[in-house]
Amino acid sequence: MGAVTLACASAAPARAAHAYAQFGDIRYPPGFTHFAWANPRAPKGGEIELVAPLRITNFDKYNPFTLKGTAPPGLTRLVFETLLAGTMDEPATAYCLLAEDVAVAADRRSVTFRLNPAARFHDGTPVTAADVKHSFDTLMSKQAAPQYRVIFGDVTQAAVLAPLVVRFEFARANAELPLLVGGIPVFSRAWGAGKAFDEVVTDVPVASGPYRIGRVTFGRDITYQRDPGYWGRELPVRRGLNNFDRVTYKIYKDNTAQTEAFKAGEFDYVQVFRAREWARTYVGGKFDSGELVKAELKTSNAGDFQGYLINTRREKFRDVRVRRALALAFDFEWLNRQLFYNSYTRVRGYFNESDFEATGRPGPGELALLAPLRGKLDPAVFDEEVPQPASTAPPGSLRANLLRAKDLLAQAGWTYRDGALRNARGEPFAFEFLDSGGGEPVFTPYSQALARLGIKAEYRRADFALIRKRLDVFDFDLFTVRIPGSETPGSELQDRFGSKSADTEGSSNLIGVRDPAVDALLGHVVSATTRPQLIASLRALDRVLRHGQYVVPHYFASTFRVAYRAGKFGQPAVPPDYYQPEDWVVLAWWRKQ
Repeated sequence: MGAVTLACASAAPARAAHAYAQFGDIRYPPGFTHFAWANPRAPKGGEIELVAPLRITNFDKYNPFTLKGTAPPGLTRLVFETLLAGTMDEPATAYCLLAEDVAVAADRRSVTFRLNPAARFHDGTPVTAADVKHSFDTLMSKQAAPQYRVIFGDVTQAAVLAPLVVRFEFARANAELPLLVGGIPVFSRAWGAGKAFDEVVTDVPVASGPYRIGRVTFGRDITYQRDPGYWGRELPVRRGLNNFDRVTYKIYKDNTAQTEAFKAGEFDYVQVFRAREWARTYVGGKFDSGELVKAELKTSNAGDFQGYLINTRREKFRDVRVRRALALAFDFEWLNRQLFYNSYTRVRGYFNESDFEATGRPGPGELALLAPLRGKLDPAVFDEEVPQPASTAPPGSLRANLLRAKDLLAQAGWTYRDGALRNARGEPFAFEFLDSGGGEPVFTPYSQALARLGIKAEYRRADFALIRKRLDVFDFDLFTVRIPGSETPGSELQDRFGSKSADTEGSSNLIGVRDPAVDALLGHVVSATTRPQLIASLRALDRVLRHGQYVVPHYFASTFRVAYRAGKFGQPAVPPDYYQPEDWVVLAWWRKQ
């Protein structure tokens, strides 16, 4: 998926390097001491207390790689390590962590990692190539969650060449694959030895990360304890990072309990996702006095995607005209004005505010990819500008949008009679929106607009563990997700939109896309060899998906809204360019002494 860069390596033959870049140059040269967004003199010690996402109301396992159950927040990031470590100021580059060096074959059909001989698991045993192979083979087995088999589908095998040397072989040349396999979480063969992997549930992980699992109260909180003997603390990719002795996540059942707990001092930091809550709840004397800090952090990240996903496996949602009608009933402008204090931007597509967002009509790069698929695509993909979400801003109105929706529904065979919108068989149009809580203020005006069309839309709140089980088997009508923007979309899109994933339980293809044209474009995404090729393939993918009307687009914020306790923490002067705020806080902040 881009030009291969191995430090200053030439095209042939590949040589071992300290980093791998999918595109362009590597920022940090061999021998660099630390990332620019880290403070190498940050003191170690103290604790930070965080809050679990509201969707996590409990956790019941320590294995984050299997399908069933819920793992605690922070587990993968703090406990497990990878061969390469990404950096928050380069979106497509990773530096050696468990690996001491990395070398990509001249034909790009394999990558070889030589492990750092100092790398140790928490039980004191060395990290070996056999452990890396075991981790990969286990994640590719049917006992692990299915997305790994999709994401690593072009990796044919992991081969042990020597006790500390492992090679991954690829089915085809793909410049993203070295980054993908470099990001495989590595765990010891001793973890759950003798058990099937999906039976490794509460066995404490045997991994190599800077933290171990400490005090745990199931259903309430979990603390990760920094390993004082952590093997990698002086590596350039770790210097100045992981500074807290203890990282605790606390679980709250709802927004009100969480907010009051924060004001009462039960935890130190929170990211706020709801604009109304930010404006009206995170206020008061402690904010006025400076004891609590509100901050809106700027970011260079691509815009997030968020929307109601429509499950096209349901017969009522298979007609694109029906899905378009559902989107027409969503009044973003009213919501933004009345509920969100005009703080949001409308989601337009799947790659908002990035180089990958489709605009206008397809350009030459897109047309080169779309033309061979003309027989599989709606002519509108070529003849019309990329679809934009419906607006109620003047001269538009919700009434006008609902009239258009009524016409589309009639064309699809749905007409109003006997008090409801019905199909030719007389069945009423009704569906359920599944939610773990907090989405009702947005859904209520949407359901009221749908009621004007004769559609009964029911709000159904459930515990996220139950929701997860239903999503895994695609037993839902509408569900909302937020996907953080990415600077390097790639193989994960195959799991999200590929036909193969549509019938794979536990996959990310919740909307059930089964489109040969989409599959072909996904193939171009993962096989692109230059960034311009990647841009063209993603714009074409965005365009085709938007014409498919698979979602009701929502909104995204251009800043991160965070609140934390003043005076307790130090932080680097400038945040990195591309980051998620909690990652930056946990990795790079420190407790003031």
